Amino acid sequence: MAGATVTVTDANFEETVLKSDKPVLVDFWAAWCGPCRQIAPSLEAIAAEHDEIVIAKLNIDENPGTAAKYGVMSIPTLNVYKGGEVVKTIVGAKPKAAIERDLADFLA
Repeated sequence: MAGATVTVTDANFEETVLKSDKPVLVDFWAAWCGPCRQIAPSLEAIAAEHDEIVIAKLNIDENPGTAAKYGVMSIPTLNVYKGGEVVKTIVGAKPKAAIERDLADFLA
């Protein structure tokens, strides 16, 4: 059974994301970002429907170190990490179907 999104921080990023045995999509977001709020329900739905990928959220205002490390300049930015590396980057708000198409390589 798939679950909900997980919250990651600068402190647990390595353990939760980089060391994960599954691909992890990290949503770099902020509370003031309208497009971030727009895609949040789609990401929740993908998390609920797919247990082969972890959907994580990182608030860039509360965790600026990780966002800076990965060069996140605009939000929402969705990075997919596999084996500790960024293997895909999606920038901007998209409908759920478009996000799922972008994630096709990682979804069963």
